[in-house]
Amino acid sequence: MGVLSGRSVVVTGAGRGLGRAYALHAAASGASVVVNDVDEAAAESVAARIREDGGSAVSAAGSVADADAATRIVDRCADEFGSVDGLVNNAGIFHQAQPWAEDPARIRAVVEVNVLGTVHCGLAAIARMRAQGGTGSIVNVTSGTHLGHPETAVYGATKGAVASLTYGWALDLLPLGIRVNAVSPLAVTDMKLPPYDGHAAPEEVAAVVTFLLSDRSEGVTGQVVRRARRGLGLMTHPDIGEMTEADRWEVEDIDGAFRDALGPLQPVGYGGHRAAPGPLR
Repeated sequence: MGVLSGRSVVVTGAGRGLGRAYALHAAASGASVVVNDVDEAAAESVAARIREDGGSAVSAAGSVADADAATRIVDRCADEFGSVDGLVNNAGIFHQAQPWAEDPARIRAVVEVNVLGTVHCGLAAIARMRAQGGTGSIVNVTSGTHLGHPETAVYGATKGAVASLTYGWALDLLPLGIRVNAVSPLAVTDMKLPPYDGHAAPEEVAAVVTFLLSDRSEGVTGQVVRRARRGLGLMTHPDIGEMTEADRWEVEDIDGAFRDALGPLQPVGYGGHRAAPGPLR
C-alpha cells in the first residue's frame, strides 16, 4: 500500500509540468486524484494516464482565479471520492519583465491566478476539511524568487504572498489538525527558459509533495521546503532583527543607527543575484 492509500487529493494546474508530476506521483502512491487545469484536454489526458496505470482519477477543468470554479474543483473531489484529504495549490503563471516594461493586464492575471487562485482553492478545501472533522494537508507552491530576483518582482511578490499565506494558515488551522506547508522547487518546467543549472526534474520534486500530503509529515506545518537538483532544505522564516532602542528617533538619530547599530546591511536577492549595498556615506 502506498503512503496516500485511501486519500483523495486535488492538484491544480496539473495538465503539464510540475503539476502533472505531482498528480502522477500522488496517484502512484495510492491517492485518488482530481486533476485540474484550464486546459480541459490536458487535464483529462493526465487523468486518463492515471487510470490506465491502475489508479483513480477524474479531471476538473477551470480557472482557479474564479472563486466559484475553484469551489467546484474542490467539491468534485468530495463528490467523486467522498472526501478532500489533500490540496496541492500548484496552478500559477510565471512572469518576467523589467519594471518599466510591465503590462497591467498581465500583472492582474498573474496576481489573480497565483494569489487569489491559491486563496480560493485553499478556502474551499479548508471548508471541506473542517466539515470532515479537521484533518487534511494543504501544499502550496511558492518560489525562491520571493527573496528577490532580477526581472521577477511581480511574480516573486505573488509567491511571497503564497509563503505568507502558508505561515498564517498553518497557525489558524493548527488547532484543527490541518497542516499547511509549501514547496519551493528549483525545477525544469515549460514556464522557464534555459539555463537549468541546479534544476531538478519535475519527477524529482514530486516526492516532496507526496510526503507533505501523507501522514509521514505529521507534525510538519508552516514550512517551506526547498528542492533543487541534489538538495533538500527548509527556507528560513522571515523574522525581525534585533531592535535598537532610544528615547527619540529623528533623522539624525536614524542616520547614526544605520551607520552603527544596524550595519552592515543585508544583501538583497538570492541565487547569485545579490545587490550588495555599499557603505553609507
